[in-house]
Amino acid sequence: MKKLISLGLILGCVLFGYAQKMKIVKGNFDFIKNEKSINVEFDYSNTKYFKKNLTNDEYVKERYADLEEKGKGKGKAWLKQWEASPDLIYETKFLELMNRDLYTEKGVSFEEDLTDAKYTLILETVWVYPGWNAAVMRQPAKLTTLIKFVETANRDNVLVEITSKDAPGNRFGGTFSNEDRIGEGYAKTGKTLSKLIMKKAFK
Repeated sequence: MKKLISLGLILGCVLFGYAQKMKIVKGNFDFIKNEKSINVEFDYSNTKYFKKNLTNDEYVKERYADLEEKGKGKGKAWLKQWEASPDLIYETKFLELMNRDLYTEKGVSFEEDLTDAKYTLILETVWVYPGWNAAVMRQPAKLTTLIKFVETANRDNVLVEITSKDAPGNRFGGTFSNEDRIGEGYAKTGKTLSKLIMKKAFK
């Protein structure tokens, strides 16, 4: 029985030992009240991976080689999924959670390619830990981002700057896909940010 309890505690730490820290560095959300739409842009140009702070190219090379060793063609198949993930998973998840409450309750939509929108949300991905799943035990992904709201016509005018550290990413029941776990980190970031805006902008 003691062994079972100990294992449960370990699993609990592995599954739930991470908490997102979102902090407003400067600015406020007063400008959002009168807006109906906010442009959204995603920036992956300086993203780092794992504690080793690998660049995207370094991570892809390492992951590709590892999968190819396990089976011919696995690396190539993964690379297609990896390259498609930002558009199909990460950005979709983030926007879905941003709009779920803000658009439904407050009528403010967050979308890409809204070039006429007065303000733009820039989500810069700073650091990613993909997590892992070994069936019995697993660790969620972790996502660190820098969030800026800027004037679309004048990007130097930063109205709000927010840091978001270690947003956890995992599906209920777990998933063996790194990309799905990372995607849940973007969903968590969208959910937390939308709640923050609801609290601060619509008092």
